[in-house]
Formats: sequence, C-alpha cells, structure tokens
Amino acid sequence: MKFELKATDPNSSARAGVMTTAHGDIQTPIFMPVGTAGTVKAVHQREIKEDINAQIILGNTYHLYLRPGLDILKKFGGLHKFNGWDRPILTDSGGYQVYSLAGIRKIKEEGVTFQSHIDGSKHHFSPETVMDIQRAIGADIMMAFDECTPYPCEYDYAKKSMEMTHRWLKRCCDRFDATQPLYGYDQTLFPIVQGSTYKDLRKQSAEVIASFERDGNAIGGLSVGEPHELMYESTELVCSILPKDKPRYLMGVGTPENILEGIALGVDMFDCVMPTRNARNGMLFTTQGVINIKNKKWEDDQTPIDEHLGGYVSTFYSKGYLRHLVHCKEMLGAQIASVHNLTFYLWLVKQAREQILAGTFLEWKNKMVKHLMQRL
Repeated sequence: MKFELKATDPNSSARAGVMTTAHGDIQTPIFMPVGTAGTVKAVHQREIKEDINAQIILGNTYHLYLRPGLDILKKFGGLHKFNGWDRPILTDSGGYQVYSLAGIRKIKEEGVTFQSHIDGSKHHFSPETVMDIQRAIGADIMMAFDECTPYPCEYDYAKKSMEMTHRWLKRCCDRFDATQPLYGYDQTLFPIVQGSTYKDLRKQSAEVIASFERDGNAIGGLSVGEPHELMYESTELVCSILPKDKPRYLMGVGTPENILEGIALGVDMFDCVMPTRNARNGMLFTTQGVINIKNKKWEDDQTPIDEHLGGYVSTFYSKGYLRHLVHCKEMLGAQIASVHNLTFYLWLVKQAREQILAGTFLEWKNKMVKHLMQRL
C-alpha cells in the first residue's frame, strides 16, 4: 500500500491524499460504509459502487469468522470473491466486538476467550489467530488485535490495557510478517492507538505505534461514550504524533459533524454504522439538515428526499413516499433511506476533499457543521 499527500489546508490540519491498494485507489479523506457480515445492510453491491460511489468498505473479523466461517471464505477465494466487491476492503480485528461481549468473555495475556453471541459456543482470539483470520478474509487493510477500553475507564486499567495492546501488536506484526497473503495480492497491517482519554497514555501509545513504522495507523478506543470535546482532544494529540506521510484512521466515528471535525484535526479515514442504522430508524442526513422522516409533517410532502444531493434515490423518491414506506415497515423504506444516507456521507467527504484542495476547508467546515446540525 502507498499513500501520497496531495494537499494540506493552510488553516487547519486537514489533508487530501491518495491511498493505493491492490484493489484500487482511495481518495482521502474517505468514509467507509460498514459491511459487518460481508454486506452493507439493505444495500446492493451495485448501489454501493455506482450510486453511493464508496471507494472502500469495512468487514468485521469477529462476525465473518463465526459466519460464514473461514472454510467458506477460503473456498470462494476471500471476501472479495464471496460478496462480489472488487474495490478495497478493510477488516477490523474483532477487538471492539469482544469488548462489547463484556459478560461472556475473558481477557488474558495470551488472548481472549469468548462465547459466540449466536449459539454460546466458546472461541479464542489471539493476536496470531486474528492475523490468520484476516489473511483468510483477504482484506486489503488488516487491523491489529487490541483491547478497546470502555468510558469511563480507571487510569490503571487503561494503562495496563494499553501496554497489553502494544505487546499484542508486536505479536501481530511478527505473525503478519511471517505469513503470506492467500489470494495473490498484497495486504497491509494498521496498528491501533489506545489509552482511553488520558493525554499521557495517548501520547505514549501514539509514539509506540509510530515506532512500528507500518503503512498506516488507527486511533481506537474513542466514540465509546466520551464527550465529543474529549474525543477531539485525544484525536488532535495523537495526530500531532503519528507520521504525516501515512494515513490516519479514526475508528467508529461518527456523525457528520464528528467527521468534519476529525478531518480538520488531520484524520484521513472514518467508518461508522450510523448512516445505515439511523436510516433503518427513519433518520435522514441531508444537505439541508437532519430529517426524522417518521414525523407527520412529511406525510404529504411531494419534494425529493434531497434534490441538492444528487443520486438516484435521493432525487427520485419523495419524502411523502419514503415516510409511507418507513411507517408501514416496508423493506424498501430501509433500503432507500440507507442508500440516501450513505450517498450523503460520501458526498460530504468528497466536498471536504475539494475544499482542502482549494485551500478553503476551514471556513467551509465551520459553516457546514452548523448547517448540518439543523433539525428540519
């Protein structure tokens, strides 16, 4: 993988770059739709590629390991062949999912033993097995195995967890470097910065992660309930330490305003389930603000969902029709809303990139954040 910076904003730390992977180039800053189990919920691959124009999607190691399982993925030749997606894929390590299974998992130095949320069967993830699983999935970008701490988190626990994450990273790198891709194309490994919201821990973790000199780096353990101000402070600190010539990925973030603020702090990559999850509940992100399509005020609205956005579903379907579908719990309603929200997110990062290239990002960002937070 290669990363080339094309421009930096003169008034912020925002950057525009190009990542080159075996399955194509990615123009940054970029948002990655989340395809947890090999699918972005309610969205066809053709729509992701042609309508939404996603340049990379995310898969989840934990879920793909459980279903369909590694044997099936290997028989198909990896996730790209299994789901028909021919652009880049990033897989998270399963660390966040293990974190969320607090009641049915045990964390030790050698790894994590957990029970499947599907059938209660016992499984074990170690840094080595997680590398092997992601080799089998065939992701272009693999994430190191880490422990995601909760918020709030006691300092001593955050420190011990961070130090274990660093030891796990060494084991991940050793396993990654000792093995080869299974499907004839290169893969790369991103370490993950931890340390909760403690500045000294975040600084230490960012320095350790940078010392491994991998192709890119991720910022984890944020967007887990902490105030946005703390998330921004931690992100700014970490971005000031991580190498400028490598992509930075802020994991699990977030709202449109979170993404714009993250870009301003020097982040290049984002992912979040919010656009599709909120879509299934009737919340739409638009160029004019946020819409709760369930509200009665949209019942007889004949205007397009978002005539300023572009894209088929956003300009073809009316707000009144979409409200009807969502109100009746028709599957098409979730599909339309999901495609629309993802189209908006990809539009937003594309607009940010254009503003960075033009040298006008900061002023545009400040206006856009206020504008997008409006409730219509």
